[in-house]
Formats: sequence, structure tokens, C-alpha cells
Amino acid sequence: MKFIGMTLAAALFAGVAAAETVLPDDVVYDDYGAVEASLTGQPGNSENGAKIAVNRGLGNCVACHAVSALDNAPFHGEVGPPLDGVGGYRSEAELRGIIANAKHTFEGTVMPAFYKTSGFIRPGDGYTGKAASETISPILAAQDVEDVVAFLMTLQD
Repeated sequence: MKFIGMTLAAALFAGVAAAETVLPDDVVYDDYGAVEASLTGQPGNSENGAKIAVNRGLGNCVACHAVSALDNAPFHGEVGPPLDGVGGYRSEAELRGIIANAKHTFEGTVMPAFYKTSGFIRPGDGYTGKAASETISPILAAQDVEDVVAFLMTLQD
């Protein structure tokens, strides 16, 4: 009986935490693309954010950006601007907006929208050449976005 009560309590807690997550289509961007409100209501974890920044299956920030703090990761890109010091000249809200969907800040950018699930021109279904037949998931989860923001805020001059 105690186990059932603990499971129920855990499920209720998880439901409360999930209820606070802002869904991709509900993110509110200001006129400059910044997102003031946290996507989860939880603080980001900068260590996890650094892992996401080098993970080829997730953020892979270093594929396009040079980041001195992540020198151990190979093959830093030069497509995007270097991220050294970005936490000193961008706010959390600006970084959150850029990561969620940089096109709100930089029209025409090639940076992918990491927290977007609709409004695509024609997303593909794997490598089939056909349009997606199922609901599209964002590249990063809401907490992943918050974690990357927390990591980027550590990059000060």
C-alpha cells in the first residue's frame, strides 16, 4: 500500500512539473525574438547544457560555433559567431529565444529552431523524401533549452 501511495504521489508531482512546461507553439517571443519566461519554471543546469552543446544528437552547438570552454570537443565550426563571452552581452531571455527559434531574432538565419514543432515548409520523414506523417518533436526538450541557456550564461568575458 505504501508503494502505491508513493507511486501516486510521484505521478502527481510529475504531472505538476509537466503542467509548467511551455509547449513549442505557446512560446511567447517579444518583438526582438527574446523569450522572457522560462520554458519549464526550473533553473537550467549549466553542466548538462555543456553536454548538449557538444552532443551530435542534440544541440551540437560546436558544429557551427567556436566555444573555447568546450575545447575538448572536436571540430568547432565557423558558420555562426564564436560564443565566447555571449553570456556577457546577451540576456537569458535573448539566448532562450535564439535557441528556441533564432529566426525570430535573425531573419533568414540557417540556425535551426531547436524548440519548434509547427510552421515548417516541408519537414521530411527520415530519409524517405516524403513529408512527415507523424507529429514532429522539437530537437531539444524545454529543459534542454534551459540547460543550454544556463551554460551560455557562464560564458563571460
